[in-house]
Amino acid sequence: MTTARHIISLLRSHIEGDEDRFLSTAMQLAAHEARHGHGKLAQELKNLVDEAKTRGSGIERRRNPVPMVQPKGELAALLSARYPTERLADMVLPQALGERLERVLVEQRQQERLRDHGLRPRRKLLLVGPPGSGKTMTAAALAGELKVPLFTVVLDGLITKFMGETAGKLRLVFDAMAGTRGVYFFDEFDAIGARRSERQDVGEIRRVLNSFLQFLEQDDSQGLVIAATNHPKLLDTALFRRFDDVIEYANPDVPLIERLLRARLGGFDTRGLQWSAAAEAALDLSQAEVVRAAEDAAKATILAGEKRVTSQVLLGAIEERRRASLSG
Repeated sequence: MTTARHIISLLRSHIEGDEDRFLSTAMQLAAHEARHGHGKLAQELKNLVDEAKTRGSGIERRRNPVPMVQPKGELAALLSARYPTERLADMVLPQALGERLERVLVEQRQQERLRDHGLRPRRKLLLVGPPGSGKTMTAAALAGELKVPLFTVVLDGLITKFMGETAGKLRLVFDAMAGTRGVYFFDEFDAIGARRSERQDVGEIRRVLNSFLQFLEQDDSQGLVIAATNHPKLLDTALFRRFDDVIEYANPDVPLIERLLRARLGGFDTRGLQWSAAAEAALDLSQAEVVRAAEDAAKATILAGEKRVTSQVLLGAIEERRRASLSG
């Protein structure tokens, strides 16, 4: 890490009230100076850090997220912003998928340490999988874990009939990434990233996609860029190598469905409920549909004045969700 980056990190952590990051960066700066032969300055920095740890640094620790500046002007039509409360612990995920997301968090939380060694953290993710499999919730949970805002790109505002305007608006979004750390979420990403050869208006849309590829390649901000699609086969092949990780989602298998049902109905009386039979009945439904079926069963139980969620009620809710998914 250069001295300039240390200074930026120190200022950012001070503004955000992040004392641990402030002191960690100060120690990194001391090590940087020591490597460059500035032993006296390095020792002085270390002494100040030790004193701050003993007496308290005077930085007011952040208890709540920093008030977020809402997108203004033209950005207001391109980005919707919120502070998510979701966490990865709120999600029921396959072990391998959960481990990959935890690795992203570890690298994000220690990105200064990685950058100090010339390495970049994972921060450009492509999520692919069927609707309702958890892609959108993943973006929210990562933002919640990192205590940064979630900026969802509003495609209706981004994509216009004038492709030159769309490229210009993309630039605004990427400029915002450099100015405000957050999770920037491009949902239904195939609207931007579909194969250039399959577009009717090839010349114009190619320029838009080329602009996105260029902006993504050049972006070195500190937040996360997450794109999600239900149709990975539609994406231009050039996109895949621009992302640090391509993470695949799928409809849950029977063991995962049972975990979902148990998690959602954990606060209810479920004595005698045949979990395995319910999970088998819900096979091929998405995670979102399984959760809604569990919620439907719980609501039906409450409104009927009953205290216990039965297999019959849960199986009925699952079957209703299956019919709704087939008709949709």
